[in-house]
Amino acid sequence: MFRRIKPYILQEPVERSQGPVVPAIGDVVIKLVGVKKIYVTGTVKTWGLRGVDLEVYKGEFVSIMGPSGSGKSTLLNMMGLLDKPTEGKIIIDGRNAAELSSKELAYLRNRKIGFVFQSFNLINRYTVLENIELPLVVRSIPRRIRIEKAKKALLMAGGDLSWLPKRPIQLSGGQQQRVAIARALVGDPEIILADEPTGNLDRASSRAVIETFTRLNKQGQTIIMVTHDPEVANCTEKIYLLRDGRIIGVKEPDFDKCILKTVPPAKK
Repeated sequence: MFRRIKPYILQEPVERSQGPVVPAIGDVVIKLVGVKKIYVTGTVKTWGLRGVDLEVYKGEFVSIMGPSGSGKSTLLNMMGLLDKPTEGKIIIDGRNAAELSSKELAYLRNRKIGFVFQSFNLINRYTVLENIELPLVVRSIPRRIRIEKAKKALLMAGGDLSWLPKRPIQLSGGQQQRVAIARALVGDPEIILADEPTGNLDRASSRAVIETFTRLNKQGQTIIMVTHDPEVANCTEKIYLLRDGRIIGVKEPDFDKCILKTVPPAKK
């Protein structure tokens, strides 16, 4: 028996007077204009981002690379509406995030964005099924529908339905990351933001994760991924190079050096 999770209902915010914005298909899904981020600790100011301009279009699979401390995770947090810029604009779903209320921001995060983290961020006291369905609980979706959507998402992520009653701790790292991808997919988001999704995995498991992302992208999923690994970045369509909080260039990937080429698939 699966335990019921008590829902906290996330209600759709009331439309403001300007009316809904309907973005065109294939248009920009996330746009950053002059985004700066300064962290202040006492009298010390630390730059996270120093004026980033970036556009990501519907259906793109892009990566962001840079050394530690270059601002990669900060940039991803901005795009995921998890943090606010000190200066600049973040436009998502045709709206300037700075003009939205906290409820509207929460609604956009839940409906438009799926998150995948390096450390999986799964809850070990919940089953795999309960972890995957969490984004749907706040939408007050009936349990029967949540289960069906969770099964579909797990299969899309390359997982196995036999994992559903297990706890995350009973799975390998690669399997846990596929569960995390399923959780990101279950709400049918427009965008997946992945922060070092292969950082804690061996190369074989990393290949499986990137294989999943590539397949999802071919189905039209927009994916923005932060990575340190050139073999992973070379599997994307475009590589943004970040240094000292600035985008210093855009690099064309070398697919011959993609992990899908350099690491053989697992034997079945």
